[in-house]
Amino acid sequence: MAHVYISAAHKSSGKTTLTLGLARALRNRGRQVQVFKKGPDYIDPVWHSHAAGRPCYNLDFHMMRQAEIEDLFARHASHAEISLIEGNKGLYDGMDLEGSDSNAGLAKLLQAPVVLVIDCQGITRGIAPLLIGYQAFDPAIRFGGVILNKVAGPRHEQKLRAAIERYTDFKVLGSLPRDGRLEIVERHIGLIPGNESAEAEAKIEVIAAQVSERIDLDALIEIAQQAAQPKPPAAPAASPAAPIRIGILRDRAFGFYYNEDLDALREAGAELVPIDALSDARLPAVDGLVIGGGFPEVFMAELAANSGLRADIRRAAEAGLPIYAECGGLMYLSRSIHWQGRQAEMVGLFAGDAVMGARPVGRGYAELVATGQGAYLPAAGTRLPAHEFHYSHLENLSGDPTYAYDVSRGHGIDGRHDGIVYKNVLASYCHFRGAGPNGWIGRFVEHARRIARNNPAAHAA
Repeated sequence: MAHVYISAAHKSSGKTTLTLGLARALRNRGRQVQVFKKGPDYIDPVWHSHAAGRPCYNLDFHMMRQAEIEDLFARHASHAEISLIEGNKGLYDGMDLEGSDSNAGLAKLLQAPVVLVIDCQGITRGIAPLLIGYQAFDPAIRFGGVILNKVAGPRHEQKLRAAIERYTDFKVLGSLPRDGRLEIVERHIGLIPGNESAEAEAKIEVIAAQVSERIDLDALIEIAQQAAQPKPPAAPAASPAAPIRIGILRDRAFGFYYNEDLDALREAGAELVPIDALSDARLPAVDGLVIGGGFPEVFMAELAANSGLRADIRRAAEAGLPIYAECGGLMYLSRSIHWQGRQAEMVGLFAGDAVMGARPVGRGYAELVATGQGAYLPAAGTRLPAHEFHYSHLENLSGDPTYAYDVSRGHGIDGRHDGIVYKNVLASYCHFRGAGPNGWIGRFVEHARRIARNNPAAHAA
């Protein structure tokens, strides 16, 4: 199981672009490539999955225990010839001062050699002390080489290579030029997701062509093959005998799902029924519904125009259909969305309006405490790691909502609470891991099974 860690000195250095290009370039060579992404990220993995031709998986110290990270990595890396792990931010960045949750910490846990991507804009000889400092800061990190990004031209690259050769023992694996064709447009929450971009495939091929031409792929493979072998994965759990149909909104408006959670739903016995909230006029017969995050504000006119599906979802929720929604899903279930002077009606299950702002309302890691409300949540007092990144907030929320969580860290709905509970519906701004011992998936699916047995009207088409 050859693997290598792609990191950088700081964020926005070009790690994602390079990882995309490497995954596709290696795939074009006939290699089976598995990509992993550190941290809570929905958008990059969509692109990585396109590039590699197989699902990308997230590895996150906040949401997962170390043993879970090792097991998930080994389980999926074992089916590939080479695995690429893309870090987030800089190599040594993290919340813990000692670096236990940093990229370096993950590279050490997975015993992965590190390739540094350096944004070379405005730097020449100064690259040498930068590399020396990164190497000296933690001698336990094994560096495989460096890739020069955003190089101005041949003369610039020559100066960089000369300084690296003269003062360091880093191997230069190649370079990428400063080229607008390699850039991926960003939106207020990050990269535009590949499930929304019709040009995603063409963009990936353009990047892969540059990577194939300018990066020493053979040297990269050799570095990856020097990685220590991970612990063998645990045996998968047996799937329950009774299948169940779980609808899932997956389209241009809603696409924020962890592949591990999709696997966990299937392993719990769920048949995933894809639903396009923009074009599917009716809700199919399902035993439960999952609505992930995304960009509903961008497509709010189309969502509003699809009144048949919105009405079906509301009727099903009122009849007792189990629904789990996060962030964009919460916005969709609200009364309306307001953005850039426009407003559009949504499902209207909650008497509140989602209003988009210019700045993030909730951003980063969060921690919540279960209140004991909700039919498929952990016991009261259970602390749950989460993350959030939303520019919207709820206004005009009337009545006295029942909340599933108290916010210990983060913002949630109002800075104190998150997770509106209504009948068998749970809708939160925070994102939670669905798998694992405190994940919502096992309980949600089992609750949906009970409802399907006892209340057939809740899942009728």
